[in-house]
Amino acid sequence: MIVVGLVLAGVAAAIHGYVFVMESLTWTSPRTRATFGTSPDEAAATKELAFNQGFYNLFLAVLVVLGIVLYAADRQDVGLTLVVAGAGSMAAAGVVLLVSSPSKARAALVQLVPPALGVLAVVVGLTA
Repeated sequence: MIVVGLVLAGVAAAIHGYVFVMESLTWTSPRTRATFGTSPDEAAATKELAFNQGFYNLFLAVLVVLGIVLYAADRQDVGLTLVVAGAGSMAAAGVVLLVSSPSKARAALVQLVPPALGVLAVVVGLTA
């Protein structure tokens, strides 16, 4: 079950890596603006904020990936701690988005479900 959790956490890390690219690198492009529903003026006005937020997503993804690597390198205690902390933070941020902006429920669920299921699977695997 732990391996299932690590795979789900890895999927969450990939999603957050992609979000980093959109928020920090391509924020004002037509495709990214369409994804986030922003106009050219809104994207220009929020570019610095999005750049910073993208790095939060990247750092959480790095924590999870590092945790997976450490788990595979037989440092299971440290690895699982990083995976649960990183994926748990991703899930918590998804909950905040869902509660604060119900109109963005789809995006919140994409951000929330894979890491939450990953943490759940890891915890179940540890208790089995």
